[in-house]
Amino acid sequence: MSIQTQKVAVVTGASRGIGAGLVEAYRKLGYAVVATARSIAASDDPGVLTVAGDVADPATADRVVAAALERFGRLDTLVNNAGVFVAKPFTEYTDEDYEAVTGVNLTGFFHITRAAVAAMLAGEGGHIVSITTSLVDNADSRVPSVLASLTKGGLQSATKSLAIEYAARGIRANAVSPGTIKTPMHAPETHDTLAGLHPVGRMGEITDIVDAVLYLETAPFVTGEILHVDGGMSAGH
Repeated sequence: MSIQTQKVAVVTGASRGIGAGLVEAYRKLGYAVVATARSIAASDDPGVLTVAGDVADPATADRVVAAALERFGRLDTLVNNAGVFVAKPFTEYTDEDYEAVTGVNLTGFFHITRAAVAAMLAGEGGHIVSITTSLVDNADSRVPSVLASLTKGGLQSATKSLAIEYAARGIRANAVSPGTIKTPMHAPETHDTLAGLHPVGRMGEITDIVDAVLYLETAPFVTGEILHVDGGMSAGH
């Protein structure tokens, strides 16, 4: 496989959890990967380029896309996996909470997606996948989540808008809407409580989300889709 024809994916929030799982999955799919996170170690896999930086900083977003083009010559997929979640009663959110959550979830999405779409238009098209949250569709009185819905809800709507704007230009846009996933973000002692939030009675696994992203990656007739992988949360309680 030549370096020009090998497809290339950018994954944000790639140092652990779902992001790390996505890097591994895209490599198995035969893609080269540019993996970015605030702090991320260099990879000994020549097919993985790591870029450390805060995706909320526009310079980081531009640097990641430029690195993909410089190292691998193209950009085919962007997975907007980086995200910040702060669960607090609405009136207890601080200005700093607002800046942190909107910085990554909205500003980060905007800058890296804009740069990636430009690269895709100059290439062979591509695919944008964003990770949202099931709370956007089905608020839960047990999980105060206004900032999550404000930001991830924006991503969900933007996904549909991007899908329509670029449908005839070779770029697809989809989202995966998870329930609560068993990642390092959640301490083991909270797992039983978090499992109870889902109608199926368990938390999701990292592989549940990775498999959903890979389905969307390999589904050329699917665009504008919000794929719920949430143990039934979006259907009701």
